Amino acid sequence: MAEDLTIITGTGKEEQYQSLIPQIKGLLTGEDDQIANLANVAAALKEQFNWFWVGFYLVKNEELVLGPFQGPVACTRIKKGKGVCGASWEREETIVVPDVDQFPGHIACASASKSEIVLPLFHKGKVIGVLDVDSEHLAHFDEIDALYLRQIITLLND
Repeated sequence: MAEDLTIITGTGKEEQYQSLIPQIKGLLTGEDDQIANLANVAAALKEQFNWFWVGFYLVKNEELVLGPFQGPVACTRIKKGKGVCGASWEREETIVVPDVDQFPGHIACASASKSEIVLPLFHKGKVIGVLDVDSEHLAHFDEIDALYLRQIITLLND
């Protein structure tokens, strides 16, 4: 498949996800390199939604280590249970944070980040990383984002 995306605008985010998911599936089809796939997913999400920061942290030696991302420079390593990413890893669940300043122990990699959603990546029942998405707007993420981002993460395991 050609590595082009059709970015749609002027619609609701649900329609944007529904347009993007088959395109991401096409990008991932036939490619088994995890880093390449994570990089393309981060880029596709950033292009479609223009979020402040989109990227992955991967579990290495009992900490999260920065992986492929789109956006400003980021924290390189995060301990389990620390910040939103470390909490998502530890709890093995999606965390939606409407206001990062209200999240106990939030790690401020970029002061412009105001809200965040983090989803754990699983392989064989074990968390192997997290997808982290930040917005410069308060309360930017909701259950619609959680639903569709989970679907996108599932594509990474196919």
